[in-house]
Formats: sequence, C-alpha cells, structure tokens
Amino acid sequence: MSMHLLLTVLAVGVGAQEVYITKTGGSARPHCTAPIDSPSYFFQPFSFTLNETVRYATSVPSLTTTRKYGPAPTDALKHFTTRLSTTTWGSWLPGHTAVAASDTADPYGQAAWSSMWLSADLQNYTTTGIYSTTVSPTPVPRKELVLPPADYFSPTDCYDFPKDFVFGVAGSAAQIEGAVGLEGRSPSLLEKLIADDPMGVEYYSFTIPWTRILPFALPGTPVNKQAIDHYNDLIDTVLDAGMQPVVTMLHFDSPLLFFAGDNITRHPDIGFNNAGYQNETFVDAFVNYGKVLLTHFADRVPIWITFNEPLLYSFNFQGVDNVVHAHSRIYHFYHDELKGSGKIGIKFNDNFGVPKDPKNASHVAAANRFQELQLGFFANPIFLGKHLHEEYVGFLRHRPLHCDSRIPADGGVDACASNTSTANSLFPYCVKQETTNRYGWNIGYRSDSYVYITPTYLREYLFDIYNTWRHPVFVSEFGFPVYSEATKDLPDQLFDSPRSIYYLSFMSEILKSIYEDGVHVMGALAWSFVDNWEFGDYAQQFGIQAVNRTTQQRHYKKSFFDLVDFVKTRQPKQ
Repeated sequence: MSMHLLLTVLAVGVGAQEVYITKTGGSARPHCTAPIDSPSYFFQPFSFTLNETVRYATSVPSLTTTRKYGPAPTDALKHFTTRLSTTTWGSWLPGHTAVAASDTADPYGQAAWSSMWLSADLQNYTTTGIYSTTVSPTPVPRKELVLPPADYFSPTDCYDFPKDFVFGVAGSAAQIEGAVGLEGRSPSLLEKLIADDPMGVEYYSFTIPWTRILPFALPGTPVNKQAIDHYNDLIDTVLDAGMQPVVTMLHFDSPLLFFAGDNITRHPDIGFNNAGYQNETFVDAFVNYGKVLLTHFADRVPIWITFNEPLLYSFNFQGVDNVVHAHSRIYHFYHDELKGSGKIGIKFNDNFGVPKDPKNASHVAAANRFQELQLGFFANPIFLGKHLHEEYVGFLRHRPLHCDSRIPADGGVDACASNTSTANSLFPYCVKQETTNRYGWNIGYRSDSYVYITPTYLREYLFDIYNTWRHPVFVSEFGFPVYSEATKDLPDQLFDSPRSIYYLSFMSEILKSIYEDGVHVMGALAWSFVDNWEFGDYAQQFGIQAVNRTTQQRHYKKSFFDLVDFVKTRQPKQ
C-alpha cells in the first residue's frame, strides 16, 4: 500500500542521549571570533533612550480563488452503491430523563435516537459544549494585536520555510465542542470514559465526530443533515478567513454502539481499552463514514487524516489489522474513485526513544525495538508494504498491547524479547523509559504534563522517521503546557515565554532538519489554537490563546505572536 505522506504526532522525546563535557568548561561563543580588547570607561550625560518599537499582527489575506481537490458533492455521491438518506433529530440536554416521541416504529427516528442517550447512562455528561456552531467573527481590537516584547535570545538559523510548507493550528471536536448532545449527535466513547466537566496562520486542523454525522454509525443508516450543514459552514468559514482546512475523521470518539455493556476501561499506561476497534463491523462502518465525509467535503479540503493515534486504542492484532485495512480502503476510495488531488494520511502518536548510553549495545537495541513497536505496527504495512513480524503477530493475537516502564529482565533486551510467556510482563517493549540523562539531569525543561523542551531530540527523531519509512513527515500536533499556568493571573498566563521557547526552538530544528539533514518535513501544526479540555483536565493549558470558559472571551498569548512572527519572517523570498 503506497501513501503520499506520513502523519505523526510529536509529543515528547523520551530517554536521553550522552552528554560530553569539555575540560575547559564554559559556554561556547560561536559568533565571537576576534579577541576582545580591554574596555575603556568614561562619563556621559544620561537620557532615556530605550523606546519601544510597536509592531502589529496582521491577518492572512482572504483567498482570491478556491482550489478544488475533488469532485463536487453531487458528483461524488454517485460513487455510493446505495442512496444516502438524510434526516434531522433533536437535542439531548443534561438532566433529561425522557423525550416524548411517537415514532417508536422507526429504527432511526427520534425515539430511537433519544434511547441511545438514555441507555448510555452517562453520569459524566453534565454540561453542553463550548462551541456548537460557527458564528460571524468578532473583530479583534487593535490594541490586542500589538506584538509582545521580544525575548533576549532568539533562534540563529538562516533558513526560509519551503513554499509548500504547511503551517497552522489544531484542535479536536471532543476537546473543543465537549460532550455535545446537540443537533442530532449521539453518544461516543469519550462521554462514557472521561469523568468531567484572525489568527495569522494558513491552516486550521479540526476533527469531525462520527456520531454527529451518522448518529446510528452503521452503513445504510441516515445521515444527519444538521451535521453536514454545520461542517459545510465551518469549512467555508475557514476558507473565507484565508485558511485551508485539515480534517481528521476519528479522534478517539468512536461511536458508543460498538461497545458491549459497561466493560470499558481506561488503560493506566497508554490509553483507552477501546474494544470498538476490534468489533467485526468496525471496518465497513468506518469506511462508510469516511466516504460520507469525502463525498460531501473533499472538493474543498486539501489534507485528510483517517485515524488519530490508533496505537492508544488497538490493543490486539484484530484492532491493528482493522485500522490498517480501514485506512487503506479510504485511501484508495479517495485517490482511485474520487480522483482526489489532495493528501490523505494517518496520524501516529510516538515517543522517541534514544539509548541512555549510545556505547551500550543493549541500550541501542532497546531504543531500536521501542521505535519499531511504537510505529512499526501501522507504518510497516501502510508505508513499506511489509507484513508484521511473526513475533508481533503472535503476541498481538493473544495478549493486550501495553508499554511497561520497568527495568528490563536479566540478560538485557534480547533476553526479554525472546521470553514471550505471559509471565514476562515487560514483553513486548522490554525497555525502561526515563526522562533524565545518565548524569541525572532532566532531558529538557519540564511542562505541566509529560512534555519536555527537547529540540535536539526532535531533529534526530525526524531523521529517523523519514529515513525508516521513506515518506514526508507532518508534525501534526506539538505543544507545551506551561507549568501551573492555570493558577496564574491572566497577564502572567499571556506572557508564556517557556511555550515560545518550545515552539521557536522546535521550528528552528525543523528548518535545520529540512536543509541540513535532507528530511522532507511537509508542515507543522501547533496544538492547540485555544486552551481546551485535555481529556479530563482543564489545567493542562496547551493553547496559544487563553479562553474564559464562562464568557468565551479569548486573548492571544505571547507564544502565538512569537510563533507566527517566526514563520512569517522566514517566508521564501519572491
């Protein structure tokens, strides 16, 4: 199976690499080549000479023409073998116990739709979402577009971004729209599992909830007309603002109907025990859902992503196999039948493991095995046409996939890897994941979460991905939640220098990766465009905008201006 791009999520670099300390010590000064003469001292009259240079942020210009990436919906719908019917349903609001409906004989009527919310018994669903529809934008006051004071140190690269480099921001429906039972959306996995409660960029990445488009999820069930209208509106709004849309089909929010009973748990190590991916009807249902999206929106969307981070959900061979086949069928429908001219890929989560001691062969073997397991399950068959290694197939058929972070078994990683018995709880990763180097230092500046500022590891990471799977790399989510930001007053939240350092250093390393390492990095999307609900937690603020969840008032953070300014000042010369 061939692909046009490899989409991968950048979260953190784990492990550490060896540090070399010179005998002379001190910091190098690469730009100071001439000896410094002895200073001379003298008196002068004092005057205030430090005047601020005021610069204002500007929005990207509206598009003068809209490029088409596929056939119009009326033509694309001809590729369905059965006619798609559309309908509308009502809304489900917190606290409802019953909805009067007389159409009980209709398997897809209002009564059937309401029964999904009633039977789900969603104790965690207590509020409506923050956003439920698109609205006319409110002009940003000019005073809020003044660029913040510059940091003293800044990147020293001398490169411009390629003309086709994709730069933008990202968000997801579940984390922005919230647990929304409005306009026909039915329950998804996240409502069951999680307990709770003018941008200057050229691309906006968002997700579309499966249960909003197809409340009954399966092929042959009605399409929600209100959902189609909503995302037509959103896509057109993005285009009108001068941006391009990037759409993810499935971002953790699988339809709840794929899950039997209440035997759904959150895995302590890597994610959710999502049996839905192993459901025998999953592939056909997902492909049908993907086709509905493509036939309605592919004409205006240049980049599509099928799955977001499937490793967190595919706990056995059937789950991995279903994701690979579903992705492949959608890919071929888009390119072979619709003749789409955009790009379509899959988004992986991945921590990059490096050997703690690169001179230790067992450490190197552990790092290589870690990479192979993190990405190889999906990337090998999709991008290289390679079957899964028989060792992994046998393991996935009989044991759940998880990553244990304890010390390898006696004898090193090879001994652990050869012991496939259920008694070996370290299998299959057989590694110890740490975030300190061999001298005890953290690998980088720590955030409020698991993220570290590790630009050096990023460049090595991109090099490894590109040269292993031989497809362009898209850093489709990367962001930094500043430590304790949620506890600070608003002015201190907005002056988020650690996040600026994170973005600017990572983007500078991306440029070096492109020009010095020959890696085809096709783009980068900042996570996220606004402080959001980070799967049960509002305190981990990844956003480059602060948001008041009561008033919906938003404020740009320093990192927003710094990141956009960094990219805009490195545009290719005309």
